[in-house]
Amino acid sequence: MFKTLKSDFPASIVVFFVALPLCLGIALASGAPLFSGLIAGIVGGIIVGFLSGSQIGVSGPAAGLAAIVLLAIQNFTKEFGDPIMGFKVFLVTVVLAGVLQIVFGILKLGIIGYYFPSSVIKGMLTGIGVIIILKQIPHFFGYDKEPEGADSFVEASGENTFSAIFSAIDDITIGSTIIGVVSLIILILWSNVLMKKGKFFELVQGPLVAVVVGIIFYLLTSGNELLAIETTHLVNVPVPDGIESFASQFSFPYFSVIARPDVILTAFTIALVASLETLLCVEATDKLDPHKRVTPTNRELLAQGAGNIVSGLIGGLPITQVIVRSSANIQSGGQSKASAIIHGFLLLISVVTIPHVLNYIPLSVLAAILFIVGYKLAKPSTFKAMYKGGWTQFVPFIITVVGIVFMDLLKGIGLGLAVGIFVVLYRSFQNSHFLHKEGEDVDDGKIKMTLAEEVTFFNKGAILKELDNLPENTYFELDVRKTTYLDNDIIEILEDFAIKARERNITIKLYSERGTVENPESFVKFFKENPKLDQ
Repeated sequence: MFKTLKSDFPASIVVFFVALPLCLGIALASGAPLFSGLIAGIVGGIIVGFLSGSQIGVSGPAAGLAAIVLLAIQNFTKEFGDPIMGFKVFLVTVVLAGVLQIVFGILKLGIIGYYFPSSVIKGMLTGIGVIIILKQIPHFFGYDKEPEGADSFVEASGENTFSAIFSAIDDITIGSTIIGVVSLIILILWSNVLMKKGKFFELVQGPLVAVVVGIIFYLLTSGNELLAIETTHLVNVPVPDGIESFASQFSFPYFSVIARPDVILTAFTIALVASLETLLCVEATDKLDPHKRVTPTNRELLAQGAGNIVSGLIGGLPITQVIVRSSANIQSGGQSKASAIIHGFLLLISVVTIPHVLNYIPLSVLAAILFIVGYKLAKPSTFKAMYKGGWTQFVPFIITVVGIVFMDLLKGIGLGLAVGIFVVLYRSFQNSHFLHKEGEDVDDGKIKMTLAEEVTFFNKGAILKELDNLPENTYFELDVRKTTYLDNDIIEILEDFAIKARERNITIKLYSERGTVENPESFVKFFKENPKLDQ
């Protein structure tokens, strides 16, 4: 992984600046100590980063678990009459959740991630992009009542996503807004103009420059009545007085309650939701990966389980793979897991050595960085492409986006999945004999795969596995002459595989009713032009 360090290190800096406020904000939204969010971010970067099979995924505390964590901590605190003891009991559930995730991985339940249609995954990415932009608008204008990282439509303050935006416009903080605008200009110029001017601008990332300018602006205007930014509009990393104070920020589980039914039920809920979020994120990041690498999902569950055990043992929040940090990593040029690991070390080193400096960073600067991340996830071209794909693609996609914006991540995905299943049941049925493969036992380098009459997204897990297992230098023959319905998800798998095939020197020969073609330029274009295949 160190071969791509020149790309991974700059990307890790961007991920660090994205992760820092999210770790703190999610801890605040969860009703947990702020330091617990930082622990989860550090463990997610270093421990999960080392163990994971994902090359570009980044793990840490997730907003999707905030409501579950908040309710659990409140219930345990009420029962034990002490917030410290309540949190220690909660940490037991985090450790148990990690153990359950390891069991899920051993049982190979990671295959569940393959059963989410492409339209829902794209809807998830786009919906998250939209919600990032909407949730960061108040922070951009210096209205910081809602903590960073929250994704629910109804906010803890009693406002909702849109009323908070109107409140922010009515209550603008001049200093925060000015440096937010300046930071946004720096980021746009850096990515669209300066990065093309030389190696220096590729090595030094725009977000780092924006943060440095933001810190300088805060220090220079601290005494100015009009432009000064109050501490409530800055990053708020806990600052210990010394070694003893730093050590006291760690909490440890109260294992005497490990056999209680409510503890076990909470642990199972966290394990289930965290695993589902992770698998969805894995699907999404693999789709964003320029090299179209396939993450081993069962290994990912094992890595997440190990991370949650470690996080729970030292006082951290539950961990999942998270799309905001992962997409920021990909957009910044991250190539291997080194980026995620380095970002974890950056969190650790900065929290230990320079917490005061981190607390000079205006939240509006970080909002500007997240604007760019959100826009790249929710480009207008994505909506246009999904609309052109027909109603079977667009309806689940837009339902997922709307559900995420007006409810939250998991409910939005659940709605999109329900609609996607309805569409599939309406259009086709699952054919158990969807795939016939021959030639793997013959030592001539040729393998032939014949697709059946009906192939839907239910079949994509098996097809993806077969394609990923093809050895290098294979002569691969794909026969779709008998196929009358080929789901869009399968076409996208073939499109992604064509990129990997070139990297692995695999020759593809496609047989269809229209004729035979070798190494087709685009499977999407080929099948969309084929009137025999009704997508």
